[in-house]
Amino acid sequence: MNNIVDRIKASCTVRNLSCSCFEHLTDEQKELVEKNKVLVSYKKGETIVKKGTYASHIILVTEGLAKVYYEEGDYSIILRIAAPNSLIGLTSLPLYQNTFQYTATAYVKTSVKLIDINIIRQLILENGRFATAIIDLLCEGTIQKNGRFFCLNHRQAHGKLADIILCLAGNIYKQNKFELLLSRKEMAELSGISTESVTRILKDFQDDGLIITRGKIFEVVDPDGLMKLCKLD
Repeated sequence: MNNIVDRIKASCTVRNLSCSCFEHLTDEQKELVEKNKVLVSYKKGETIVKKGTYASHIILVTEGLAKVYYEEGDYSIILRIAAPNSLIGLTSLPLYQNTFQYTATAYVKTSVKLIDINIIRQLILENGRFATAIIDLLCEGTIQKNGRFFCLNHRQAHGKLADIILCLAGNIYKQNKFELLLSRKEMAELSGISTESVTRILKDFQDDGLIITRGKIFEVVDPDGLMKLCKLD
C-alpha cells in the first residue's frame, strides 16, 4: 500500500503542501504563536480569504478542504487543494506584498487557525530552521503549480482526470480508498474539463478496471494504469 501511495504522490500536479515548520520552533516561540492565533470554522462554500484583501494573517488549515484559486474578472483557475496541516497566504509574507494573491473557499466544512502574519515574519528572522521550512514550502508550491499548468495545457481529458484522482488518493486522502467530498462539478473545475466529461470518463475508468466507485466512495484499483493515461499527449 505505502509503495503505491508513494508512486501516486510522485505523479501528481495537485499536492498537499503539508506544513511541519512549526516543529522547529522553541517552546517560547510556540507559545507566542498560540497567543496570536484565532480559531475559525467555515461552512461549505464560504470564503476564507479573498484576493486583493489585506493579508493580516497566515492561515493554517486544521480540518476539512479548501480550494485555492486565482481569479480575474469572471475567470478563475484552481491552483491547489489545501488539506489539513497546510498553509494559505505565504506569498503575502514580503513586506511590500500586503494583500492576498488568491482566493480560498471551503470545499467542505473547514476549520483553520489564523496566525498573525507579523508573528510569522518575526519567527522567520529569529529561527533559521523555521525560515528554511517556509522557503521549502514556497519552492514546493512553485514546482507543483508548474506541473499543474503543464497538465491543464497539454494532457487529454482522460489524463487530466486521471491526474486529479491520483492526486486525491496520494496527496489529499493518502490512501487508495477514500470518501470523495468533491462533487462531479468540482472535479470538473479542478480537472479543467466539463462536468459531462467527468461523468463519462469515470465510467470509462470503471469499465477498464482502473477505479471502483460506489456513491461517494472511490477506490484506485490500478494506479499504474491511471499513470499511463497521464503521460499521453
